[in-house]
Amino acid sequence: MTDQQVIPYLTYQDAAAASEWLAKAFGFEEVNRVAMPDGKVGHLEMRTAGGGRIMMAEATPDYHGPRRHAEECEAARRWLSVPYVIDGVLVHVDDVDAHYRRARDAGARILSEPETSGDGKVYRVEDIEGHRWLFTQA
Repeated sequence: MTDQQVIPYLTYQDAAAASEWLAKAFGFEEVNRVAMPDGKVGHLEMRTAGGGRIMMAEATPDYHGPRRHAEECEAARRWLSVPYVIDGVLVHVDDVDAHYRRARDAGARILSEPETSGDGKVYRVEDIEGHRWLFTQA
């Protein structure tokens, strides 16, 4: 069997702004961008410090990211009121505390401070459009 990789693909209302913010807050690096004729981002790929990948694009104007959805929907407000990563991305990092400080200093919405669990040290955070991330250190 060949080796398999899982690469999250996220949708943003403003993928260009999200890419800049993810680079600043999480240390990701943009490696590929495909612009559409209207200037929107049709595809954007970023690399994590550990070599992982995420991909993203902009959706139609009808798309509402998690944060905007919660502004308009009582049910979404309720399920996003907990600090847990319900639908999100898990990323392994070398130093959770340093990563947490970087994200906090970039204005990330911190859902939980770094804490030690049975699986190592973790913290939870939302990005600028409300996508949730869990960063962990074994």
